[in-house]
Amino acid sequence: PTQALLDLYTIQKEVGHIDGLHITMVGDLRYGRTVHSLSFLLGLYKNVKFTLVSPRELTMPEKVTEFYREKGIEYREAESIEEGLNADVLYMTRVQKERFADQSEYERLKLKYILTPKHLVGKKCTIMHPLPRVGEIDPAVDSNPRAAYFREVRNGMITRMALLSMLLGKV
Repeated sequence: PTQALLDLYTIQKEVGHIDGLHITMVGDLRYGRTVHSLSFLLGLYKNVKFTLVSPRELTMPEKVTEFYREKGIEYREAESIEEGLNADVLYMTRVQKERFADQSEYERLKLKYILTPKHLVGKKCTIMHPLPRVGEIDPAVDSNPRAAYFREVRNGMITRMALLSMLLGKV
């Protein structure tokens, strides 16, 4: 759950607001707990919409899409990363090897979505990733000022320190 809090903090710092944002989530949406928690948290804000990019085998679970429907949150599913690049925030995730019993299935899907500098030409999205990454973001993207994932890590440290201080009565 702290990942969702630090992601929310990062989005606020990077974009300046949460209400009305378009968030694209890419990769392993079925097993990625970060995208589930972040979806529920973002669902508390006004007019947030989602584009969910994943292979059919790794689509967002029903518990999350049901939440979207119950809250009247606009979302659409896609299989192409290009369909989600006009978002305010592009949230990349890795395909998790440990979730696959069949190693060949993992190998087939692990690098289905690789974000490259070419994808970002003319785009304004903030790029986030909970890390670690395994190849889904070309290292050449790291120097792009919109690549926020290393700032996201720092924000995680700050957020978790603040939470621990509050829990331990130090604030």
